[in-house]
Amino acid sequence: MPPLNHLAIIMDGNGRWARARGLDRSDGHKAGTETAREIVKECRKLGIPFLTLYTFSKENWSRPKQEVGFLFGLLKDFLTEELPSLLEQSIRLNVLGDLDELPLPTRQVLRHVIEKTAGCSAMTLNLALNYSGRLEILRACQALLKKQVKPSELTGDMFAAELYTAGMPDPDLILRTSGELRLSNYLLFQSAYSELYFTDVAWPDFHAPQLKAALADYASRQRRFGTTGEESA
Repeated sequence: MPPLNHLAIIMDGNGRWARARGLDRSDGHKAGTETAREIVKECRKLGIPFLTLYTFSKENWSRPKQEVGFLFGLLKDFLTEELPSLLEQSIRLNVLGDLDELPLPTRQVLRHVIEKTAGCSAMTLNLALNYSGRLEILRACQALLKKQVKPSELTGDMFAAELYTAGMPDPDLILRTSGELRLSNYLLFQSAYSELYFTDVAWPDFHAPQLKAALADYASRQRRFGTTGEESA
C-alpha cells in the first residue's frame, strides 16, 4: 500500500441530501457536521497524520446570507463541543485560509481551539476555511516579492514554505463526495501528484465503511510520480 500521510476531503452534497429528503439545507449541514465528527475519529484511529476538510471556500460567500450565518454558527458550536474530544485524541486544529474575514464569534472560538490544541501531536486536522487555492498561490508570490527573493534563488521548497500547508506533506489522496468530478479551487499547488477518488455518496451518508472503501481503492494504486512502474517499485 502506498503511504497515506495526508488525506484531503471535499465534503460535498449536504444541500442535495437534504433536498432529496424534503428537508431544509440547514438540516443537511447539521447531518454533514455529524459525518465530519465520525470521519475525524476514524482517521485518528487509522493513524492518518494529516486530515484536511474543505469547510468553506472564498466562493461560498456568494450563498444566501442566512445560510452563511448558519454555517458559521454551526462551526462555532461544533468546535466548542469538540474541544474536549480533540484534546483527548491529541488532535491539533489548524486553519488553511484567511481567518480575519470570518464573523467575530466564530473567529474567537477557532483561535481558542487552535491555541488549546497546539501541543497535540497524534494528528493535525486542517479546516480549509475562507479558502481559495488560487489566492493561496498569489499570497505566496506576494510574500516572496516582499522578501525580495531573486528569481534565480527561488526554489520549490521556498515557495511551499509560504503556503498555508507549510511544513506538511502534500495530500496523498483527495476524496470528493456527491458525484462532482472537480477540485473546485482546492489545494491546487499541493495536489500536483495527489491521487483522486470520487464517489456519488453524499457527504451526510459518507461513513466509516465508505471511507474504508476509498482507502482500499487507494491502496490498490501504484504512485509513479512521473516514473515508470519499474523505476518506482
